[in-house]
Amino acid sequence: MSEQLKLIVEQLNREPFKKNFNLITFDSLEPMQLLQTLNDVLAEIDPKQAIDIREEMPEQTAKRMFTLLGMLKYKPPGGMSEVSSFRQGLVIGSKPVVHPILHWLLQRIPELKKRAYLARFLVKLEIPAEFLQDDIIAETFHQYEELVGGFKTIHKECEQMKSSGFSTSEIRRDIVAMEEEKDQLIKRVERLKKRVEAVSNHQRMLELARQLRVEKEREESLAHQKQEQKNQLFQAEQRLQRCQIQLRDLQQAAADEKPESLMKRLEEDIKFNSYMVSEKLPRELENTRKVVQYLQKVASEPALGQAELRELEDKIREINTEINHLIEKRMMRNDPMDDKLSLFRQQAAIIVRKKETKLEELQEAREELAAVERELNMKSSQARERGGAELIRGDEFKRYVAKMRGKSSTYKKKRQEIAELKVEYGVLQRTQEILRERHTAGQQQLESLEAQRGISGYSDTQEELERVSAIKSELDEMKGRTLDDMSEMVKKLNSVIAEKKSALSPLIKDLRALRQEHAELAPEFEQKKAQYDTCAAGLESNRSKLEQEVRVLREETAQEESQYHHINCMREITESQIERAADQSKIYQSMDLQVRRTALREKYIANTAEQESLGKVLRQQVKQVRENQEPNMRQMKMWKDLETLLECKKQCYLKAQSQAPIGHVIQDVGKDMLVL
Repeated sequence: MSEQLKLIVEQLNREPFKKNFNLITFDSLEPMQLLQTLNDVLAEIDPKQAIDIREEMPEQTAKRMFTLLGMLKYKPPGGMSEVSSFRQGLVIGSKPVVHPILHWLLQRIPELKKRAYLARFLVKLEIPAEFLQDDIIAETFHQYEELVGGFKTIHKECEQMKSSGFSTSEIRRDIVAMEEEKDQLIKRVERLKKRVEAVSNHQRMLELARQLRVEKEREESLAHQKQEQKNQLFQAEQRLQRCQIQLRDLQQAAADEKPESLMKRLEEDIKFNSYMVSEKLPRELENTRKVVQYLQKVASEPALGQAELRELEDKIREINTEINHLIEKRMMRNDPMDDKLSLFRQQAAIIVRKKETKLEELQEAREELAAVERELNMKSSQARERGGAELIRGDEFKRYVAKMRGKSSTYKKKRQEIAELKVEYGVLQRTQEILRERHTAGQQQLESLEAQRGISGYSDTQEELERVSAIKSELDEMKGRTLDDMSEMVKKLNSVIAEKKSALSPLIKDLRALRQEHAELAPEFEQKKAQYDTCAAGLESNRSKLEQEVRVLREETAQEESQYHHINCMREITESQIERAADQSKIYQSMDLQVRRTALREKYIANTAEQESLGKVLRQQVKQVRENQEPNMRQMKMWKDLETLLECKKQCYLKAQSQAPIGHVIQDVGKDMLVL
């Protein structure tokens, strides 16, 4: 722990913090001062955190620090099991909680700065899914995601450029080298121009060379267009193949399925789509419109300050407590009718929520199924393009697997039977050979005996008679078995029919009773349903009226709040003016002259006297100007006339100088004469 404190103090005493702490002063910091130190370190990592925590609510400070620490991926020492104690310790500025955070932050400031900078652009905004149903919001969010992806790419390229080893000196050297090459190329072009100008018809040759270059560029562009069109044709053929495969798969699926299953699936789709169109989508659209109206209203209002936000939060807390009190009072009344209605409402709300969750799960499952089918089609098309066999899918694949399992087990049994039969066949073959040898020997002995007695062929005739009699006995036995089986089957069928009749007779009786009961309860059900509908309509109308009243009361509350804030501001201004006047009165009534001279009254009196003296001087100057205006105007006119006279003399003198060869001027005392 001491090593941890030493590192924290050492890092805080360095740039850019310069706290001038030692172990004793740092350990004796108050919780508020310790939190301010932590906030200063966070502000060094993220400049947005540069806030005086004394001007902020403790809950807001803790929430802001939690968010930033989570973004910086800080893990509390105790793990996720002690998150609540960690939050509480951070709110109160506990040393066992704040010291590990400072130790972790001060060790990784450059890395955390980079992470905080990237988080400003890479942490995506959490937008509810119902808002994304709006086309404008969805398009804006898509543009936002594209910008985030572009920022990732540009930042990655920037990091690669930084780590690639390029330096400004190398780039400048490259620029100088390229400029030198440019000068050399310009000189070479000038030399070539001079050399070409000496050739006859060089203009024609230059024009032909220019046309050749243009045609080559055109040829390259046409080749590029041809390649693009080939690629487009190949892609179109692939799309056509995929569409044909999908069409064949759909036709096979339609051929394999029964009409009942198709009708059932279509009915489910119709129910799902009708629910989406009639209930879910209008409700989501209405909620989105309300949210947009609320956001427009918030955007049109002027920006609120920190004090106003605090007041609004206090009012929200007060209203929530009042609502809780009202709910408790309503629960205290224990109205049985209200209890029944609340039970029905709860059941209806639970059913609606379950229905919505199941529909969302169904929609997600359908989207996932569509994505998997698209991926499967893409994989199958790729397999066909590479020469693979057609893939088996769905029920056909299941049947194929079951068939293969059955065949595998059958194959194993048959193989075992074949092995046993092979062994038995070997034994029987050997037995057959032995018996054949014995039979041959016996037959030869019998024939020799028959020949000795004179009855040759008797044994063959006897064997034939025995064989015919055996066949006859087998046929008689088979006929008897067939007649016995038929009579037994007839007896079984009669007994089964009798059992079924005896089993169905009580069910038929119960069914008749249930049908009669249904006929009796149907009118009562219709009557109760009508009563329920009327009650629901009345409750709905009451709810709409209450909502209208609540809306009006909220508007009135907003107006009263704005008026309250205005009056409160005027009151604060007036109080500040009164306080200032009281301070000036105390200063003026003070016995100390130095203090009295700082009073605004003395300053205003001095300024007034100075301005009055300045006004007197200015009035005297105005009076002098008015008295001297006419003599000054006459003097100015005389000076202008004198200036005109002197200018005239100057012109005459210059004219006389220009006419000097014709005559000369004799100047005498008091007169001038021109002699021709």
